[in-house]
Parts: sequence; structure tokens; C-alpha cells
Amino acid sequence: MEENKNQSQTPLSPCTPSIRCIVKLGGAAVTCKNEFEMINEEVLQKVSEQLRQAMIGSSEKPPGMDWSKRLGGSEICCNPEEFGDHSAMECSPFIVVHGAGSFGHFQASKSGVHKGPLNKPLVKGGFVATRISVTTLNLEIVRALAREGIPSIGISPFSCGWLTSERHISSADLSSVAKAIDSGFTPVLHGDAVLDEIQGCTILSGDVIISHLAAYSKPKYVVFLTDVYGVYDRPPTEPGAILLKEIAVADDGSWSVVKPKLQNSIELAVSAHDTTGGMKTKISEAAMIAKHGIDVYIVKAATSHSLRALNGDLRGSIPDDWLGTVVRSLR
Repeated sequence: MEENKNQSQTPLSPCTPSIRCIVKLGGAAVTCKNEFEMINEEVLQKVSEQLRQAMIGSSEKPPGMDWSKRLGGSEICCNPEEFGDHSAMECSPFIVVHGAGSFGHFQASKSGVHKGPLNKPLVKGGFVATRISVTTLNLEIVRALAREGIPSIGISPFSCGWLTSERHISSADLSSVAKAIDSGFTPVLHGDAVLDEIQGCTILSGDVIISHLAAYSKPKYVVFLTDVYGVYDRPPTEPGAILLKEIAVADDGSWSVVKPKLQNSIELAVSAHDTTGGMKTKISEAAMIAKHGIDVYIVKAATSHSLRALNGDLRGSIPDDWLGTVVRSLR
């Protein structure tokens, strides 16, 4: 993502605690991408457990915070005595950003929201439908984290006034994110339909949001949780696909594969219904983050490898038995 020279935003305040990690929760990892608006409950629950372990660092699970009724389930009651002075509720500062997966992409692609303009009835209708879908997913992810005792708060870029200009961020107010962190909450943002100063509207991807947040919050590391083990030299479903273990990023944002040494070109496929660029955008944004000296780990969600990345265990040398892709600066 190119930085817009006229970009305006409210940076995180100096008193905001140092961000330990920004997590990109891939939509394809926590949803069944080929089933319309279907959450992968098993993966989401496991990811939530791993985030709790990484953020709280205690085997003791804090009291749950989702006191609403789940569809088809019984009511969850609050027992005030469970809280008391519960030390396990102290979380290290994380920011979570999730993609849309099977939520939002269909609505956006069918209506052309990513292209605008808003004076077309179909685009305006699709804009509303897309936001209904992605905020629905955001609520379910916030609830899953809350059930693990993580004090999570959903934050929508559109509602915070984030704007783009020809699809590049032109204005991003981070004050809501900063205030949430200052207050001890974990912000949970998401890819969103936003207004665009030139074309009327567009889709702001979670990957672009991550890159922007990282530039201003300077986390110790960033983790992309995906539905595959990392970045491959070609679509991972193809025979002979090779996992790229390490990608080095130069000062200008260009990148090259360090491990393993490759002789063939790399093909990064994009799904037909994906309006956010797929793996191409993911690598581009990861490179922009790494350019600031921040390691980025791309790893399969809900695995032992993802837990090691979330814990920060990979910030030195990468163990041979770790499956994933690290994107880091050449410095």
C-alpha cells in the first residue's frame, strides 16, 4: 500500500501501552469460504483459546464475558463472584483485525462496491448489505473472544470515519483504538465497506488496515492467521507446491524469497469473488510492515505453529520444525 502524502489520522497517543502484537485473523481461516456466511466454529474457538493463552499467559481461564443468548443455546448467566479481583483478566496489548471470508465478499462483488460509485442503486444497496454481513461476523468473533475472557471490543472503520482516496487510506482516526487499549480492552477491527473521496466507495481490506495500524502503533510483531501453512510458490492445492519459509524485504518494500532458494517464478492466485486481492495483497502489506523492522509471521490458524507465533517465540531464529512464512526486513 502506498502511503498517501495527504493522509490525515489521529496517531496512537504517547500514553497508549506498547502494542505487543497485531493479529490478522484471515476470513478463510474462521469461515467456510465456499459456504455463504458460515463460521468455522471449531477453528474460531481454537484461535480464541490460543489468543487467550498468548495474551494472558495463564493456564487459568478468566470468567467469560458473553452474557447474551446464543442461537439454539441456553442463556449464559453472569456470576459476579467469579470476577472478584481476577488477575487473569490483565491482557497484554493486542489488536485483532479480521477478514470477511464468506461474509461480505459475495455482497461486495455482486454489487461492485469495491468500484463505486454510490449514485448507482445497486452499489448503494450492496454497500449496506456488505456492512450488515461484515459487522455480523465481527460480532461473532468478538463474542468468541469474550467467551475466553478476553475483554474484546468491536470497532468498524466506517463508523470511525476511515476514508479512502482511489482505494488508498486518506483519513484514519485511531482515537477509538487508542482509547480502547488505554482502557484495557482488545480492539477487534475488520475489513469494511468505506467511503472513497474519488470513486464514492470501496472495500478496505483487513490487510491494508493491518499495515496502517502497524505503521503507527509499531507492534513488536504481527501474525497473519490463514487457512494454509503460509505462502507457497504456487497455489498450495497444486502438486509440488513449496512452502516459502522466509521472505526478505528491502528498504523500498520490494521482497525476495530467502528460504528455500527457488528457480521458478511464483504464482499468487486470487479467488474470483475476492474483492481485496487475496494472497497478493497479503504479501504486499506484509512487506510494508516488515519494512518498518517488524517481523510478520504467516501461519495456519489453530495449530501448534500459530500458537508459537502468537506467543512471540519466533522473534529470533526460526526453528526448522516450524511451519509457516516469516517476512522480515533485510536490516
